[in-house]
Amino acid sequence: MRAALPTNHVSRPRLSTEEYARGLAACDRAVLAQAITLVESHRPADRASADALLQAVLPATGRAHRIGLTGVPGVGKSTTIDQLGINLVAAGHKVAVLAVDPTSTRTGGSILGDKTRMSRLAQSPDAFIRPSPTSGTLGGVAQKTRETLALCEAAGFDVVIVETVGVGQSETAVADMVDVFVVLLLSGGGDDLQGIKKGIIELADIVAINKADGDNIGRATAAAAEYTAALHIFTAADAVWQPKVLTISGRDNGGLDTLWATISAHRSTMAATDEFAARRRRQAVGWMRALLQDRLLALVTSTPELATLRRQLERDVEAGRITAPRAVDTLLARLGPSAIA
Repeated sequence: MRAALPTNHVSRPRLSTEEYARGLAACDRAVLAQAITLVESHRPADRASADALLQAVLPATGRAHRIGLTGVPGVGKSTTIDQLGINLVAAGHKVAVLAVDPTSTRTGGSILGDKTRMSRLAQSPDAFIRPSPTSGTLGGVAQKTRETLALCEAAGFDVVIVETVGVGQSETAVADMVDVFVVLLLSGGGDDLQGIKKGIIELADIVAINKADGDNIGRATAAAAEYTAALHIFTAADAVWQPKVLTISGRDNGGLDTLWATISAHRSTMAATDEFAARRRRQAVGWMRALLQDRLLALVTSTPELATLRRQLERDVEAGRITAPRAVDTLLARLGPSAIA
C-alpha cells in the first residue's frame, strides 16, 4: 500500500535559516526532518531558503562516513542495515539512513516502508531514518539525496548510509556521492557471477555475500571466491584500494563487525593518500553539475514560452518531423537573458 498524506494534512510553518541551523546543531530530529522537507520542496521560495540553509551549515558537513549500499530486492539490504546500525549505535556512533524507495512511473507513488523494515534501528534516539521516493531519477537515489546527506552531517550523524533501490538502474549516481560503495549479493539466488553487470562490480569497493548462514554457508563461501577472482581482473594492480569480498549474515549479525572494520580500513587507506580528499572534491563538483541539469530542466518546464515550445518539439519528434538533436538545439537556442528573466 502506498503512503499517502492524510486529507487534513497541514504544512508546518517554515523556520528561519538561523532556527534551522540551531536545531541541526542540537541534533533536533524534528528540525532535521523539516529541513529535509524544505530542501525537497520544488517551490521557488523554499529553494532559496534551502540554498541559504545549506550554505549556513556547510562548515559542519563533511565529517561523516558516507556509505552507499545497494543490491537487488530480496538481498537483505534493510535487514543488514538495521543490524549494522544497531551495532554502530551500541559502539557510540550516530547513524542516519537515507532509504530510497522506487517511485512508480505510472502513479508516482512509493512504498516508503523502510521505518517498518528497520523497526529496531528506528527506535534508537541515536538513529535517523529518512525514506524518500526516487521520483524517477536514475541511480536509485532521490533527487535531493546529496542535500539530505549534508543536513544529516550538520546534525551530527557520523555515519550516513544511503540505501539504493538496486533494481538495475545505473548505480553511478550513488557511487559519486559516497566514500565507500558496498554491493550486497546472494549466492545461488539469481546473483551468480555471470548474471552481474560488470559496471556495478567495477564500482564496488566492498562486495558482501549476504545470507551466509545455515545450509547456505558453503555456497556463500564459494561465491565469495568467484567474486574475489573477478574483482582481481577488473581492478587495476596499482589501485589505492583493492576491493574486498566478504560473507555476512544480516539476519544473524554474522560478519558485520568485519564489514564495518573493512569500511573503516577503506577510509583509512584512502585518507593516507590524497584520494579521499580528491574524491570529496569531485563529488562537490558533481553535485553542482547535477543541480545545473535539474534547474535547467525546471527552467524549461516552468517558463510558459519554453514549456509550449518543448511540447511542440516533442510532438514533432514523435511524428518523425525532426530529430531529437535538432529539437534540443532549437530549445536551447531560446535559452537566453529574456528566457531566464
